[in-house]
Amino acid sequence: MRRKLLTKVLCVILLFGIIGAALPPAAAAQEQSNDYPIVLVHGLGGWGPGEMLGFRYWGGFGNIPRYLNNRGFRVYEANISGWASNRDRAIELYYFIKGGTVDYGAAHSTLHNHERFGRTFPGILPDWDENNKIHLIGHSMGGLTARALANLIADGCAVEREFYKRHPESGISPLFLGAEQSIHSITSVGTPHNGASFAEDRNAFIHFARDFIFMLSAASGLSPERILYDLQLDHFGLSRHRGEHFHSYVRRVFSSSIWHSEDIALFCLSLKGIAANEALLATRPDIYYFSHTAQATERVIFTNTHRPIATMNPFFKPPSWFIIRYTDRHSIPAITGDWAPNDGMVSVVSSLHPMGHPARPYCGRPQPGEWNFHPVMMRWDHLDIVGIGTRLPSQLNQLYWEMAQRVRNLPA
Repeated sequence: MRRKLLTKVLCVILLFGIIGAALPPAAAAQEQSNDYPIVLVHGLGGWGPGEMLGFRYWGGFGNIPRYLNNRGFRVYEANISGWASNRDRAIELYYFIKGGTVDYGAAHSTLHNHERFGRTFPGILPDWDENNKIHLIGHSMGGLTARALANLIADGCAVEREFYKRHPESGISPLFLGAEQSIHSITSVGTPHNGASFAEDRNAFIHFARDFIFMLSAASGLSPERILYDLQLDHFGLSRHRGEHFHSYVRRVFSSSIWHSEDIALFCLSLKGIAANEALLATRPDIYYFSHTAQATERVIFTNTHRPIATMNPFFKPPSWFIIRYTDRHSIPAITGDWAPNDGMVSVVSSLHPMGHPARPYCGRPQPGEWNFHPVMMRWDHLDIVGIGTRLPSQLNQLYWEMAQRVRNLPA
């Protein structure tokens, strides 16, 4: 009797050993190859955890960072300008992480006629360096900002170094000296890597951007008079005046001449802006890259055209229709009918990966220096993928847990 029982026990042990061996490493052991913290980088119009009376960019009424932190990850939310240029946002992100007073650069600030220094941050990770790396997850423009920061810390800024040689009394930020490799991975979510065709219509974009802020206040249940939201454009002299009505503040900002500048988000999101900032958006050989793409349009039966799905956020339907109908065969890259499928703000072909850069579908064996793009998330719009939409919190939590687990399993 004992012999039969022992035989059964051994068979069970052997069976589970075989099953465990057959499982992929992540499922079998959840091996943790690095313990680098994750920084979430918001996109256009975004905000940090201290604003909007608790209505979060990363989760809406949910809380994606808290969910991940409760499961053993170290996750932080960036709080930088949602409207500044990609370069300026990348510099703000550097100081937000490292700590210190934002230095946009003496040469750059002179060229674009704004203040050289910005806000002072205590730093969420003051020990961040090549021995203490980070992972970046960026939504929308946040993905571009993450890419820009990676190139700034590695290459610095030749223009600022040249200016410093001629004017040593001006000093120079260590960021512009470069020579660091302290970002381990970048994950983009709904990012317009190749530009957003909606940004080609400047007037429509400015109108949308202004109304976007009030849409968010309505979504969060806030009164437009009480909305606690900061555009963070102080370096352009566009701080909110004491006692100024929020409507007046927004009208003043969006009637400013800065929107005709090349040092603002609108230009950086356009195809011309992507091309002009090509050096800041290089794919680096030492960084792992991943991308997630949403689509909230569908093909009209018996035609080659698309239309927004019924559940798309109504606020995104006008931009979505613009993207569907807009073509420009003379632009670089040419905008053809292939750009029609979109998530309400970004075309699928622009979000998958940067054109001309090494890329392949994600297969579970990522290599640094190439983009690993995931299958398109059908029927998700541009805000669904950060939890400000119709998706259940459990769906968002699972999505971001998978992102976090994937980068944690990367070799250190």
